[in-house]
Amino acid sequence: MRVAVTTPTGNVGHHVVGMLVRAGLRPRVLVREPGRLAPELRDQVDAVRADQYDPAAVVAATRDVDALFWVDPPSDGEDPLADYARATESVVRAVTDNGIGRVVFQSSVGAEKRHGAGEIDGLAHTETALDELGIDVTHLRCGYFFTNLELQLHALRAGVLQVILPLDQAMAWVAPRDIAEVAVTRLLSREWSGRCVQAVHGPADLTWREVADILTAATGRQIEAERITDDAMRAQLRQAGMTDGLVEAVLGMSTGLREDFVPEQPRTVQSTTPTLLGGWAYDHLRHRIAPSGER
Repeated sequence: MRVAVTTPTGNVGHHVVGMLVRAGLRPRVLVREPGRLAPELRDQVDAVRADQYDPAAVVAATRDVDALFWVDPPSDGEDPLADYARATESVVRAVTDNGIGRVVFQSSVGAEKRHGAGEIDGLAHTETALDELGIDVTHLRCGYFFTNLELQLHALRAGVLQVILPLDQAMAWVAPRDIAEVAVTRLLSREWSGRCVQAVHGPADLTWREVADILTAATGRQIEAERITDDAMRAQLRQAGMTDGLVEAVLGMSTGLREDFVPEQPRTVQSTTPTLLGGWAYDHLRHRIAPSGER
């Protein structure tokens, strides 16, 4: 099987590449900067320089592949949904021009809303565009990434986990490695066809208070969850250098899912994955935020 992988250096993508290599495949990876690939993988993959916003480049890079793992690239522009539309045009062109019959798409919980969930609306657009092609496609509706906590390292060092959602609102939390495992399983399995939606919900639904308690135990630093206003979060995102359009798109991913939202896919044995937040935080956060002398 010839498999192409996008975002091969991303939180999920680098795990996908490693798993495919361990499965005995030599994946083709679409990457803007081949030098960012892990040195130990460079001789195990076929790296093709490609910008996912360039349909012609994506078509050329995916010629003769059987299956594609597609992740819409992150946007940093003023109009993120327009960027998602550009990326969608690329994957549609690639699938159509190259006759790719099998795609696993990294989507998100909330894409089922189709509208009103900020950046997630861009993923919803890609879902519907792929559905219209009549191919075998699995949409991975993923929960909240553990790695999103790395965006709050400064606040976590100060003992605060700041959010704009209700502190007792439970939601699915998932390790990127677990998403990769599900993606690779779907890519390599021949036991499915047509349009499929596969939720990836992690091991448990957690409230923000529970997350703070887990981080406290795992890192040795006392952490409290704190709800802040939408405007306070806007100010933080702007300080981080985001454009106004991107700020609203990022905020929308939370504000669009905080009013009585229930994921379309329930938690089942198929949607539950094993990696616990506590173990992940011990491995990935403790040395970065633990009190001095406890690292």
